[in-house]
Amino acid sequence: MNSPTFPLSPALGRVLATVSVGFVVTQLDVTIVNIALPGIGADLHASVAGLQWVVDAYTLAFAVLMLSAGALGDRFGARRMYAAGIVLFALASLACGLALDATMLVAARALQGIGAAAMLPNSLALLNQSYGHDPKLRARAVGLWTAAGAISIAAGPVVGGLLIAAFGWRAIFLVNLPICAAGLLATLLWAPRPQAERRSPPAIGAGRNADVDPRGIDLGGIDLGGQCLAIVALTTFVAAVIEWRPLGLGHPLVAGGFVVALLAAGAFVAVEARVAAPMLPLSLFRKRTFSAAVLFGICVNLTYYGMVFVLSLYLQRVRGYTPLQAGLAFLPLTGGFLLSNVASGWVIGRFGVRVPMILGAITAGLGYGLLHQVDAAAPLIALLLPFLLIPSGMGLAVPAMTTAVLASTDAQRAGTASAVLNTARQAGGAVGVAAFGALASGVTATQIVTGMQASTVISVGLLVVGGVLSCLVDPEPHAAAAGSPQTAQERDSTQVGESR
Repeated sequence: MNSPTFPLSPALGRVLATVSVGFVVTQLDVTIVNIALPGIGADLHASVAGLQWVVDAYTLAFAVLMLSAGALGDRFGARRMYAAGIVLFALASLACGLALDATMLVAARALQGIGAAAMLPNSLALLNQSYGHDPKLRARAVGLWTAAGAISIAAGPVVGGLLIAAFGWRAIFLVNLPICAAGLLATLLWAPRPQAERRSPPAIGAGRNADVDPRGIDLGGIDLGGQCLAIVALTTFVAAVIEWRPLGLGHPLVAGGFVVALLAAGAFVAVEARVAAPMLPLSLFRKRTFSAAVLFGICVNLTYYGMVFVLSLYLQRVRGYTPLQAGLAFLPLTGGFLLSNVASGWVIGRFGVRVPMILGAITAGLGYGLLHQVDAAAPLIALLLPFLLIPSGMGLAVPAMTTAVLASTDAQRAGTASAVLNTARQAGGAVGVAAFGALASGVTATQIVTGMQASTVISVGLLVVGGVLSCLVDPEPHAAAAGSPQTAQERDSTQVGESR
């Protein structure tokens, strides 16, 4: 079948816009809050540790709950979970904006993370439901979806600085309310609702092919053991990495944290291998393409989020920039992401997913290598080429990586596969911030620059690993397997606005 010209129809364009809303707000809140921390600390009398939790509460809740959210989306419908995530994220954003103290803000940030976890994997599952019948069309849609999130990440510091200057720090949370309202309305009107979602969902504890129980949903089969172990493993590991530098590896809290994380991770794997309905089906990792793409995602996010954190310290503490000036310095990232994300869909359609992943790893690695030469006396122009190469490489590779994951699984597991990928990437980003931040945690400009240069060496090494992993993925993406035969024309005519 000949691949249609993108966009295939206005209906599919509306679906893409709808699912991109969730991706934008979840990624925007990853970076926008950093610019507001000084104002939050002064207004709410928060300590440095309290401000760290303002950031970490969102990231950790986001990362550890995506697996369950993706699995629930597979079982109860991606549309339902996506809409619920938008509502929760909006309510949590309101609570953040109205927070009276640091404890309330941290709790509200954790709720934001839960809402983000519900939105992100299910937004990608909805995209796959609409575009999965055509690999080239799906690749282009994933490229645009990824570009929306990447631009929001890069724009976060600038948008945050402008909002804070005009309205104060609470505005960075309240701005989510109209965005979420528009996203919820679009979801109810346009998000796809396949035939499988128009029936009552199966019991969570039942197998994937179990008959639907018309009397209701059995919530007793939720993989609570696996979910709790995942939370313990990731939280204790990240906390141990954060405290490694100030306390030392031999400190009981640090050494104990690593031991607890290792034991919890082992127990998690054991539970997932035995439970009837695991939130992380280990069978997914038997597929070489899936495993290689997920590991690639960890390498990419660990290096990028870790380096952006260190570069923020460099720009503000070494070069003396204000938060808004530092945010403006990151603007080249936006252009690099936008152009390469859009180009990635064309490259995937022409060469498959392996080539853009390899080229992306090489390009981003070159950018990190050039950053190794930057010191306190380097002119600002020395940052321009690395700031273009890094997002260009990532923007080329990430849509291909995402397409490879989607193509390696059937449509019924798209939400779970997406959640595994994004959980791994968020976890990698959290570890990158903790590890690279520890390397650059000194108070002098020399210590920060030395830590930044050490981080660039690690980044180059990890992207070499990523390039090798890219060679293991299947080069050609395939159409998503559907639960029942359905032509592209039938998918286009799906009544995406049908009410419940």
